[in-house]
Order: sequence, then C-alpha cells, then structure tokens
Amino acid sequence: MRTSIPNELTENELRALQMFYRAFNDKKPELLDEAVTADWQDIPLAPGQGPGPDGLKPILRAFVAAFPDLRIDVEDIIGARGRVGVRARIHGTHRGEFFGIPITNKPISIAIHEFHDIEDGLIKRTWHLEDWFGMLHQLGAWPLARRLHPEGA
Repeated sequence: MRTSIPNELTENELRALQMFYRAFNDKKPELLDEAVTADWQDIPLAPGQGPGPDGLKPILRAFVAAFPDLRIDVEDIIGARGRVGVRARIHGTHRGEFFGIPITNKPISIAIHEFHDIEDGLIKRTWHLEDWFGMLHQLGAWPLARRLHPEGA
C-alpha cells in the first residue's frame, strides 16, 4: 500500500485490509478468510455472487482468469477504528472472456472506492463502487464507444 495509514487503525484492522487486497494481488482467494468475517456483507453483490467470503471467491477467480496480471493499487486509506475508506485502482490486461466480452488484450485501469466496517479485527461489511463503465469503454465494449470510434476505441 503506497499511502499513509491513519494512526487510529489497530494492527489487526490494518492486517485485515492488507489481506483483503492481497487476496486479489496474490491471486489467492483463500486469503479472504483472514480478512473478513464469515458473515461478511459485500454491498452490492455482483451478478450471481453468493454471501460471505465464499461468495466472492469465484468472482475473484473469474476476474483473475480474465485479467491474469490483475493488480489493485491502494492510493488512500482514510478512517478511524472500525470505519475505513479506501481509494484504489484496478489494473490488468484483458486476456480472458469477462462478462461475455471476448478477449481484447487491452489494458484497463479503473478507479474503485470502498468503505469497510471492521469488527474484532476483521472486515464485517464492505460498500464498494467500481468504474465498470470506464472498463467497458477501455475494452471497446460500451455501445457508445463503438459508435464514437467505430474503428475500435
């Protein structure tokens, strides 16, 4: 994480955050079990996503299959004990089908914003917002992008 860490976070809270993002960067969904509670709430759920950490693991695997060089760079952590906001970017190269989009071999870089509630050193609830429209545009899969740049935006 290339950011300043608020002094108010406990070691366990910081460890939970680090494990959460390491699960993606190290491509190890099992690390989610060290980051979130068994009844963790992910808001909103992805299409077809089940509850808790086990619900996110197949989503993470599918994302890594589509973007094998997936990386999340944490840019800012803001918060106090029990409540943390994270500003980050997802990077990767589209090398596998994703949401029905055929392989483009194009790079993506999209913003994400996440807010975590942490209890007893584990993430209990996460609200997140990703720039999926930006990703679709970067892949040339957004209809408007195809109309504006028919040669393949």
